[in-house]
Amino acid sequence: MRALVFAAILTACFAGPAVAQQTPSQQQAARYSTAETPIGELLANPAARAIIAKHAPRITSSSQIDAVAPMPLKALQGYAPQELSDEVLAKIDVELAKVPVK
Repeated sequence: MRALVFAAILTACFAGPAVAQQTPSQQQAARYSTAETPIGELLANPAARAIIAKHAPRITSSSQIDAVAPMPLKALQGYAPQELSDEVLAKIDVELAKVPVK
């Protein structure tokens, strides 16, 4: 019985601080974003691809998409300001937040 109590105390002492030391980004679930997630990663996920096609169809159908695959959508905003306006990117982000990251 003493061993069980001792084990419980040790677990409580060492488990608590580890959780408290996590950074806010580690505590949040991973999610896609137009500012950070590479376009190639977004397009590889069928649900994320559908969201981008809905709001910015030229992006998903572009023959040049492979050249910019490592970049986030936000980085392309200067090249397609009307199609990737702040408003459009915000709408995409709202929907991407619902897509589980693979």
